Amino acid sequence: MEKLFRLSGAVRHDPEIDAWLSQDPVELFSLARHWFGVLRNSGDDVQELIHDGCPVACIADAAFAYVNVFSSHINLGFFTGALLDDPHGLLEGSGKRMRHVKIRPGAELSSAALHELIRTAYLDVKRRIESAGADH
Repeated sequence: MEKLFRLSGAVRHDPEIDAWLSQDPVELFSLARHWFGVLRNSGDDVQELIHDGCPVACIADAAFAYVNVFSSHINLGFFTGALLDDPHGLLEGSGKRMRHVKIRPGAELSSAALHELIRTAYLDVKRRIESAGADH
């Protein structure tokens, strides 16, 4: 079983993230706000924190996804992305574990497929946490 990326200090709702998501340019940060909202609502056990300058969603202390804003797009990243089933081919990147989806304002994107990928990432990390607990 792959190791989880653990972060200390996650809380149920971090006001610092709300402030981060309220920045300009509005067009990009509103996309980030929307998709981080989806991450927040993935389950009752989701917690969050700012890590490396961007909002991260965790299950307890295990990171499962993040958003980050760039000059012309946002990234919705997944800490176990390389290990996820991606039937719609949304994930980009070539890292050992992490993958991301680039979201551009006005670009066509299957919202349903991205919701499905978020759910898959959430359940993947949840399963890994439960499996790690069973190993002890």
